[in-house]
This record gives sequence, structure tokens and C-alpha cells, in this order.
Amino acid sequence: MKKILYLMFFLISVVQYTTYGQKSPKTQTICIQTSAECGDCKNRIEDKLNYTKGVLFAELDLETKKATVKYKTKKLDAIAVKKIIAKVGYDADEVKAKKEDVEKLPKCCQPRGMNKQ
Repeated sequence: MKKILYLMFFLISVVQYTTYGQKSPKTQTICIQTSAECGDCKNRIEDKLNYTKGVLFAELDLETKKATVKYKTKKLDAIAVKKIIAKVGYDADEVKAKKEDVEKLPKCCQPRGMNKQ
């Protein structure tokens, strides 16, 4: 009986150590689908993100309209990064930009703006 109790104690200790001993990553890299339209959009998004505390790297691929962002997990999370993009006036995955933020953008940078001119 003692051997079974010791074995159970040992197994519980191992499980707790492996579960609680794991640290979360210090940085995270995510890819976000945006509603960017042109080179000005690219510059606007990259500038805002790259000058945000906690963001280590941000780059927007205009062809795919996807932003790749590497950030410190202690400062930001994925939703916070998406909200930053939305506040600039662009949709970021499921986080939609508010109408008043979109209207602050030049006409060519608004959704389907390249076709409005």
C-alpha cells in the first residue's frame, strides 16, 4: 500500500512540475489580414506598429494585405495588436475599424478606395 501511495505522489509531482514548469514564450509572431489598399496604407500601418512599445517588428505585404508582427507577450497580445491596426483605420482579421477611424484616412486608403478615384 505504501508503494502505491509513493508512486501516486511521485506521478502527481511529475505532472505538476511539467505543467507549471513550462514558461510562456517571451515573443510571439502573428500574421494579420488587413484591409490595406496601397503603399501609403503599408507605411501608415508599419509606422504605427513599429513605434508601439512592445512591437519588435512589423511588415505588411501589400500583395496579400497581410501584416506580420512580432511582439513581446508581456506588453501586448494578438487582440491588442489588431486593435492598434483598427484604430489606424484598417480592418485586422475579426477586429473591424470604426467608421470614424476609416473616414480619417485619405480616400484612396479607404476600403475599395483605389476604385473610387
